[in-house]
Amino acid sequence: MFTGIVTDIGTIDSVEERGDRRVHIATGYDTATIDLGASIACSGVCLTVVATEPGRFTVDVSGETVARTARDQWQPGRRLNLERAMKLGDELGGHIVTGHVDGIATIVAIDADGDSRRIAFRIDPALAPFLAPKGSVTIDGVSLTVNSVTDAADATVFTVNLIPHTQSVTTLGALETGQAVNVEIDVLARYLQRMEHYRGR
Repeated sequence: MFTGIVTDIGTIDSVEERGDRRVHIATGYDTATIDLGASIACSGVCLTVVATEPGRFTVDVSGETVARTARDQWQPGRRLNLERAMKLGDELGGHIVTGHVDGIATIVAIDADGDSRRIAFRIDPALAPFLAPKGSVTIDGVSLTVNSVTDAADATVFTVNLIPHTQSVTTLGALETGQAVNVEIDVLARYLQRMEHYRGR
């Protein structure tokens, strides 16, 4: 379980094509404190640590994960938002994040909004019921507040604001129009929708 508060930006320094894709990630974490089998969210994807060495940890990325996450995410040189799994008693600074990607969004507009940047994302209409103004959403592992949601027949567009701090401590400051990102909807919204489904039967 995670909170969507990024604590390091890692960089993929090499990739091995095996049965699964083995990805080696350079990090500022003290890897001596990372146990084998620990979970680390990598741009919103919960992955299991299979090896460590000073300044680097290794994860295996399955074909299913590659297919369901943003294109080109698992390539050498890619920067990743990192968050270690929360511990009991940790401050819940963002919202409850599982590290399970629900869909891919595409950036359709980036506009200045004071010192912040307002970013608009297009997403599949199937995820529209889980997005609401002032609700929570996770973009590439970062907990954000939804500003607005606009529904159309073929897609839904939602916006978020990135304050300067978020731009500087995550990879989101480098986002560009047309880029694909990982999206995880609020887990509470998912359960509420399921409850509503059964209540109406």
